[in-house]
Amino acid sequence: MAQVETKAANSTSSSQEIQETPKIDIEALEEADIIGELRSDFVTSSPDASSALLNFPFSKYRDSVSGVEGFEKNLHILAKNQYPGRSMGVFTSGGDAQGMNPAVRAIVRMGIYLGCKVYFIHEGYQGLVDGGNSIRQATWASVSGIIDDGGTIIGSARCKEFRERPGRLRAAKNLIEHGINNIVCIGGDGSLTGANLFRKEWDSLLQELVEKKEVTQENASTYKHLNIVGLVGSIDNDFCGTDMTIGTDSALHRIMEAIDCITTTASSHQRCFVLEVMGRHCGYLALVSALGSDADWVFIPEAPPGPGWEDQLCNKLQNTREMGQRLNIIVLAEGAIDSNGKQISSEDVRQLISTRLKYDTRITILGHVQRGGCPSAFDRLLATRMGTEAVLALMEATPTSQPVVIAISGNQTVRVPLMHCVEKTLAVAEAMSERRFKEAQELRGRSFKGNLETYIRLSKLRPKLFSNKQHSFNLAVLNVGAPACGVNAIVRSIVRYGLCEGHNMFAIFDGFEGLINNQIKSLHWMAVNGWSSVGSSLLGCQKTSASKVGLELIAEKIREHNFHALLIIGGYEAYLSVLEMYEAREQYLQFQIPLICIPATISNNVPGTEFSIGADTALNEIVQICDKIKQSAQGSKRRIFVIETMGGYCGYLATMAALASGADQAYIYEEPFTIKDLIDDVDHLRKKMEGHLKRGLLLRNERANEHYTTEFITKLLQEEGKGVFSARSNVLGHMQQGGLPSPFDRAFGTKLGCKAVTYAVSLIEKAATEDGKVICNTAESAVVLGLIKRQNEFTPVEILKANTDTEHRMPLEQWWLKLRPLLRILAKHESVYIGDFVETGLEDVD
Repeated sequence: MAQVETKAANSTSSSQEIQETPKIDIEALEEADIIGELRSDFVTSSPDASSALLNFPFSKYRDSVSGVEGFEKNLHILAKNQYPGRSMGVFTSGGDAQGMNPAVRAIVRMGIYLGCKVYFIHEGYQGLVDGGNSIRQATWASVSGIIDDGGTIIGSARCKEFRERPGRLRAAKNLIEHGINNIVCIGGDGSLTGANLFRKEWDSLLQELVEKKEVTQENASTYKHLNIVGLVGSIDNDFCGTDMTIGTDSALHRIMEAIDCITTTASSHQRCFVLEVMGRHCGYLALVSALGSDADWVFIPEAPPGPGWEDQLCNKLQNTREMGQRLNIIVLAEGAIDSNGKQISSEDVRQLISTRLKYDTRITILGHVQRGGCPSAFDRLLATRMGTEAVLALMEATPTSQPVVIAISGNQTVRVPLMHCVEKTLAVAEAMSERRFKEAQELRGRSFKGNLETYIRLSKLRPKLFSNKQHSFNLAVLNVGAPACGVNAIVRSIVRYGLCEGHNMFAIFDGFEGLINNQIKSLHWMAVNGWSSVGSSLLGCQKTSASKVGLELIAEKIREHNFHALLIIGGYEAYLSVLEMYEAREQYLQFQIPLICIPATISNNVPGTEFSIGADTALNEIVQICDKIKQSAQGSKRRIFVIETMGGYCGYLATMAALASGADQAYIYEEPFTIKDLIDDVDHLRKKMEGHLKRGLLLRNERANEHYTTEFITKLLQEEGKGVFSARSNVLGHMQQGGLPSPFDRAFGTKLGCKAVTYAVSLIEKAATEDGKVICNTAESAVVLGLIKRQNEFTPVEILKANTDTEHRMPLEQWWLKLRPLLRILAKHESVYIGDFVETGLEDVD
């Protein structure tokens, strides 16, 4: 990519200029496409621009940004060259993690876009201490083509010198020489702790440098404040304050791929495999891997097995073989211990099983394979969002600001006090060393504890009743809509969780059509064994809503089989069916039971949730294909690729895949475009191709525009690009629905399934009559279960109906639309970005 020329002044700004409130370029705003609806009570990042923006024509999508104090709405509008003259550095420290490069890319490009000089600090803290060629200015082209690279292009190294004050003194001098007093540190808790210490000592370090005449008083005054923002890059996910650290999802992908491969060979030879995964003293990787792979046993340091675990393990494995299971998978975290603090090694487990049970037992230690490979789509998006917010946090920092970590909570970007996170992370280690394991689980957060409790319930050989309920209810589960990976994980969790609660679990095959044809089967515990790792839908699914099959027929079958609740997994048809049955309750009393829709569709177009099961797997499939397509262009002439994705009218897949693959544009229905927009994009691509770049990437949702089809756009590019570049198109089709479910879809689906059962049973218990009938006719008994910002919520379909575009089968408001300007900015287009974060204390974050 050709190097971008910024309008930033070459001379160093004064301290007063650096702290001065930046001005919004109103003219640029008028030309830009901003997503979000203006509210009269908004606050911008530039108060002086507020009055001028009151009359700005914002588009129809509202609630695109989150609040700060009290979580009220707060717009942070940022235009090009808004912070000219500032400088910032970025470095990666500690162990490498997939996703570091996308974070670096986002930091560099957002920094340059805002008018800053951005510097690479190579080899982490060692580069800070060494200075010289280790600190080099980055350009737009410096980060071209790195979004799909694993590791870190700027290197990471341990540095003993920085641990001592003389080393930090040299680092301060090197930063001053380059005019840097803003730093983004990407690393673990040790790296972030070092950055905070550096910030605390900054004033005294500058004074010492002035006394030694190594720094002028003028420069010391200009850069008297050091601003630090942290991003947590660690595959271990062992940092408190964020739901997910950069690299964790990619590591889970490597682990899950290994388990899926091992399962086939283990089954062939009736073997037992002990799989050792990373995580040091954190068992997150092992736990989620076990949860998503139906592993027979998991060893994690936060929940060590008690005395006699050897007998319990052997008895379970022996019983599984007697019940017909041909293989066993045991996942062990590298830091696994028993309740006395004694380490449990993979060799210890292998010897135990081989000696007592005489099973052919093998060990697989994944090691650094977990750190390698391309970052997953989730990690690319997470790192991009975090990197962008890190730059904004630095630009908005004041002399009194405390350093923050950019974290993710649910689907919400948050800024959390850095040292609060570090202190809580250290508290986990202290609790572990003192064997206060329950406390350690609590400190890991609600998500970790929930995963552990769910695994314990679902991994038993036979159902263990966790309740003292007097009545058993009949719960039925079915899949309605198109295939989506992760559906089978939901079914497994529903069945096993329901059995644990003492209820009768029924599977309906082939959707509502199967229901009226009596394709119904009672499922027992082992019937769903191994389902989590299977793609598509083992229940079978039909894209037929309840009304099309016949509400009267469905009502009669519910009465005939005495179902007390319907758990409907699927896409828009599943949501629509719940709505249809809810609205027909007065006519058909059989529908007065809990009706719960669990969204599962690659289109991610179901109202009431920000993520649908299957969308993450599809997104990874698309991104991997885009990576291969871009790679194919490396050895060819300059070429533009137009990729068509699925999604109906919903542009989620096209937009997110474009952001995760570094595409130049994504055409979607929700953001109308004209021939002028297409011509502008052609001109933009021509300018890029006249430089050193050889490829371009455009994504188009299948129903983005009736007339501007994929074929039309490709031919337009072919004609207008003559002599400069050629164009090719790819329609991805149903391969987006295939493959094995991603770790996210497996784990998320499993948890949603358990929550759905709990909710349904709670409603039934309240509504059950003495003669065994259930009468649930409230709006809260016909719901969609989904993730909304930071919580899994049950939203009545009656409420969702008003927020649904029924003609185009999608929600009226969609959270991901606010990322569209970021896609344009990172592809070197003119645009305006609206900040997306919540500033909060650690107590508000899981």
